[in-house]
Amino acid sequence: MLLPRDLIPFPNGRNSSDTAIHDVHFNLTTLREWNYTLYTNGTLSNGSRCYLTPPPYTPVELLSNGTFINATSCYEPVDPIGSRAAAGVAFAVAYGLCLIGILVNLNKHGRLHLPAEKRFRPVGRRWQWYWAIWVVATAFVSLFTTVDVDRFRVVGLPIILTSFFWFLMQQGALALAWEAVRHWGSWQERQFVDPNPFILPDHDRRSRVEFWLPLWFYLWLWLNFFLVFPRNWGQIQLQRDPDQAAARAAPAATDARFKAASFCLLVCWLTVVFSLRHSLRHYKPRNRGWVNKARGLFRSTPLRFRLILPLALVIVGFQVFVSFSFPNSILNAGGNLASIYAGGYGPTLLILVIQIVWGLRTPNEDKELVRQRRRRGEQMDREMGVVRKPAWWRRVNASWQHDPSDIPGGNGNGNGYHQSNNTIGTADAGADSPVVARQDSRAGLVAMSKESVPTTTPSAAYAGKSERRRVERVRNAAAAGVLFPSPEGRAAELEAQAARRAEAMREGPAPPPFPSDFPRLREPQTATDVSGAVERTTPGNETVTPPAAVHPMRVRSMLDI
Repeated sequence: MLLPRDLIPFPNGRNSSDTAIHDVHFNLTTLREWNYTLYTNGTLSNGSRCYLTPPPYTPVELLSNGTFINATSCYEPVDPIGSRAAAGVAFAVAYGLCLIGILVNLNKHGRLHLPAEKRFRPVGRRWQWYWAIWVVATAFVSLFTTVDVDRFRVVGLPIILTSFFWFLMQQGALALAWEAVRHWGSWQERQFVDPNPFILPDHDRRSRVEFWLPLWFYLWLWLNFFLVFPRNWGQIQLQRDPDQAAARAAPAATDARFKAASFCLLVCWLTVVFSLRHSLRHYKPRNRGWVNKARGLFRSTPLRFRLILPLALVIVGFQVFVSFSFPNSILNAGGNLASIYAGGYGPTLLILVIQIVWGLRTPNEDKELVRQRRRRGEQMDREMGVVRKPAWWRRVNASWQHDPSDIPGGNGNGNGYHQSNNTIGTADAGADSPVVARQDSRAGLVAMSKESVPTTTPSAAYAGKSERRRVERVRNAAAAGVLFPSPEGRAAELEAQAARRAEAMREGPAPPPFPSDFPRLREPQTATDVSGAVERTTPGNETVTPPAAVHPMRVRSMLDI
């Protein structure tokens, strides 16, 4: 509350050079020498320093150099809180509760459940919640500083801080409304192009408008910022008495820059409305006729925007209103409280509440897109007559259940092949093991392969009832034979190697003649050329007849080999 202030003479003291202020005597000559003046609002000031004189803040002594002992400055919060501060604390608590819901929704809607796309970046869906946090932070500072607006006996810095952060909060509220509408249009586009990414062209008028529209909005928002904040805020705090407020503070609070800044916010609001109309036109069904178009426009507009856009218009209208009316302005330390809180803080708080309720009721966009894709897939399956197995079928028929090594008591040994339980530790193999010859068709060579010979001595079979222990015994026996072969097993392996070497050294059929041994394109002239081969006898008394001479094969391509 502003106290009337006027000059009053110093009270009489004991003599002409003495004065008594609330029963405390001061040297009147020193007061006049330092140009101190007593005002009716209970302050003592010389233009540079200001002190409170009512008890219990009355100074106890004045020194000859003009210094007061035990004095209290006029710019100290000494008064109790008033109605403005109490309402500010209540609104601050409400904004604090909104902050919890904002963080919950940011975590819910900002989380990714699908790979990020270049066309739809995840930060785009988070901007509306970032601006909501900005609004809450600036509202905190603006509302809590109203406490000192009431507690200061003389209007000072708190009224500047309150007004400064209130204007920042107003800008954040308009940016919140813009980002909500813009992202809703982006979400509609994402659902529209998800079935067919090429249904919309990339360089048409629609895409150009969506590119330039954010730049246009933030251009006017920045114009509002530069018209409001870079100024001499010291004029706003000159409200120490009604005459000073009317002569100094009111003209500064209603100057042309504040008026122009409020109309910049009006352009921002119109841009938000145009963005909503643009999204409805391109991503929602169109109607014919003016009546049907108006009805379809109302029905297609989400309920959230039917509430947010009028509230945002109230914010703009209130800023225009206070730029012409100082008694109802937030810049006025003794302004109308109903106007300040109902028009200055109420609409912004309602916008936050609407956003929070919408965020809690709607699912994450990625999850919603997955649900839509699943629904489209089911519809296509029904059209084509495809019957998909239920989800539990994949879990029951998993691939790991077909691995025999994971089945207790099975025949798998964990290495990807089957082995009989009776072959390890019970089979006896020596040098007489059968040798199987395998003809390699690629190189024309003879490769020898032999059955595996156990290198361990026969171990006693497990006679217990535990199937797990029996399999473990068999595996341990096989591993011990590989890592620590016994002498008997080593001898058997050497004998098998000697047998394979002897078999390989045996003289078999003669290899076919090299192609260069035959004359090119020569036909056999006599029977001797064809069948004149000489038989020879091997050391094993076996008669071997060389193959008949044939013409070499002429290779024309790799397919002939």
